[in-house]
Amino acid sequence: MKPTQRELTEWAITQIKKNFKDDVALLIAISGHSLENDCHGECFDYFVPANEKGYKLAQTFIIDGVGHDLYPRSWERIENMANFDDAFTYGLADARILYYRSEEDKKHFIELQEKLKANLQDKEFMLKKALEKLDTAMDIYRTMMFEDMLYKVRMAAGFIARYLSVAVACINGTYFRERLDLETVELAQMKDIPDNFVMGIEAIVKAKTPEELKSLSYQIISTTRKFISTHKTPKYEKVKTPNYEDLADWYEEGSLTWRRIYYHCDVQNYERAFPDAISLQHEMNIIKEEFGLREMDLLGCFDADNLSAFKQRAQELEQYIISEIENHGVILNRYDTLEQFLAKNS
Repeated sequence: MKPTQRELTEWAITQIKKNFKDDVALLIAISGHSLENDCHGECFDYFVPANEKGYKLAQTFIIDGVGHDLYPRSWERIENMANFDDAFTYGLADARILYYRSEEDKKHFIELQEKLKANLQDKEFMLKKALEKLDTAMDIYRTMMFEDMLYKVRMAAGFIARYLSVAVACINGTYFRERLDLETVELAQMKDIPDNFVMGIEAIVKAKTPEELKSLSYQIISTTRKFISTHKTPKYEKVKTPNYEDLADWYEEGSLTWRRIYYHCDVQNYERAFPDAISLQHEMNIIKEEFGLREMDLLGCFDADNLSAFKQRAQELEQYIISEIENHGVILNRYDTLEQFLAKNS
């Protein structure tokens, strides 16, 4: 360590021993994270408070133009880092203990480091985290589409690229170790990345207009979605045997929706056909996943000027669902007349 680093570390440890010996569990540095000649290097990064008083150790200050931040991270936040629910992964993975209050504190921290390493080796776990990062990037994109100011769109595109990069790192069972470089530096060293992914990030950095940034963001999200989908495994997708009695209940409950749609189509009332159509499409998307059904595209042929093709598609899908129910040995609870119903249910 450089003299400034050593002296600052000694100062922090002295402060803990003198004023917070029962209140601070750990003082942590992060290996390898420094700017050249910044006099910061592997000096302390954060501390772990043991109680409320421990938080009072926190300080921010500037020495010879170099900013320092002695800040707290709770055990809960460190647990989140181990579980990849906190973006500061390297803050645990590359951490070095400068001071510990007790062997128990030291052991607990090392156990969390080992948990993080184990998670990195768990492909199913890392796939789940990759999907979470992808969802976050898509949420940012949806908001960005309503922005017009260049700086806001550029910021959003930058975060989209960052979250997608983390998703790709998750698929590779790794994390970013350099917080000062563009993600492309480490991405280029990973074994498995989406096609043209690095080029896509560089294009975002060099883009000049909001429209260009939005287009590039869409492309890189689309590419990453396809990439992650190729890494889904049967182990990750929970296997269960569908209960087709439940599908029958769903159809019986919602069969009136089809009846309404047919009527609205016959009288060319698209204002009422459309709300029912989007609700039914949403429901069918859900049962498709739950029961392993085929793709059911209802809205693709909706035409407000001519509802005949739409009605035919609805009829085809209704018959398909009925056939799936009956082919699995389930008898629908339906009657031609009220008298039949009353005769059986009285």
